Amino acid sequence: MSIMGESILDKVVKEIAEIIDEKLGEDIVILDVSKVSNLADYFVVTTANSDPHMDSLREAILQYIEREAVEIIYYDKGKGYNWMVIDGGYFIVHIFSKKGREFYSLEDLWLNATRYTYRDLVKDEDNTRQ
Repeated sequence: MSIMGESILDKVVKEIAEIIDEKLGEDIVILDVSKVSNLADYFVVTTANSDPHMDSLREAILQYIEREAVEIIYYDKGKGYNWMVIDGGYFIVHIFSKKGREFYSLEDLWLNATRYTYRDLVKDEDNTRQ
């Protein structure tokens, strides 16, 4: 699967979005907040369909990050949350339950950020799941 915008989005951020897609994360959005926030350059946002699914997404992302030797500042280690984060410094992954994503409405807080859906980024026309 190839992703558009090689010069626009960071390789690690794109790979994380691909991992989330492979693990069936829902409604994947990447926000480029570099011009509107000093928290990070990118937010990767997705929805999990259950607590075990949230754990699975988190573990898959952490395994990739460890393999790529990317430094992690913080990640939620518990279970049963409506919102988990993995903070990689210049990127933050937000994994929500359906209820949590609706309640916190993170994307609405960053309306000035450049927004990419996973469907926007994937060149492969056969990707109809998103």
